Amino acid sequence: MAALPVPHASGLSADSRSIAALKNQAAADPKSAIRQAAKQFESLFMQELMKSMRQSSMGTGLLDNEGSKLGTELLDTQLSTQMSGLPGGLADVIARQLERQMGVPASGQASPQAAAAAALRSGADPSQVQKGLTGAQAFVKQHQDAARAVEAQTGIPAGFLIAQAAHETGWGKRDIRAADGTPSHNLFGIKAGPNWKGPVAEITTTEFINGRAHKVTAKFRAYASYEESFADYAKLMSNNPRYERVLANAADARSFAQGLQRAGYATDPAYADKLTRVINTTLRLQQGLA
Repeated sequence: MAALPVPHASGLSADSRSIAALKNQAAADPKSAIRQAAKQFESLFMQELMKSMRQSSMGTGLLDNEGSKLGTELLDTQLSTQMSGLPGGLADVIARQLERQMGVPASGQASPQAAAAAALRSGADPSQVQKGLTGAQAFVKQHQDAARAVEAQTGIPAGFLIAQAAHETGWGKRDIRAADGTPSHNLFGIKAGPNWKGPVAEITTTEFINGRAHKVTAKFRAYASYEESFADYAKLMSNNPRYERVLANAADARSFAQGLQRAGYATDPAYADKLTRVINTTLRLQQGLA
């Protein structure tokens, strides 16, 4: 039987030196590091899967010993490494998820120059685009000052506010616009009820009625700036009794998101879970921009 390579030869980050090397790679080339980490996750998953299959189908043999067990483990490691990282495999799925969470442009997306131009067209702050920040990072940086002002007024952490705006607008890519294309600057999806005297933008949106999604036409408030949108959100949270418990439990991400859903802020039954995930992503992005 030919000698098999030891598990470390597979490239798995199994010791401090390998982990440090992966961290250095992440700083220099985050996309490549994400791909490498995704491949390692897939390889570890394949190892556990093969181990489980062997145990369920073969059990423990009478001739098994420490040497044969080690040989089987090394073989599984080699096979799982060879099967990992293939196009269309689990590693691709993991990599795409990591790229979304870290705000790294996914493979096959436009160049940084094209991404910057697209960000400007979508209404991103030009000053942040010029600093090399695009996508989710630019969105967080763009709205930090307005969010901090609302935090001082309501007690809702700035990261939670930015995350809710990101969730409602798809990180600024789904800005509510009037029929003539004029942006509404409505970051929080606040509708224009009978008491609203300002401009409106009427669009087709999705509402959940009895748990089922329906397309409806609705009027939304329009503002002259994003800062006005944050200020109006602060008024809504502070002056409407239905959101008292939201403000009282605003220190925890999940409690904040669940409080909004219970108060009827949105009709999507999965709103709290979705918002909680975006909050966690936003908080990580804020740490990276600090």
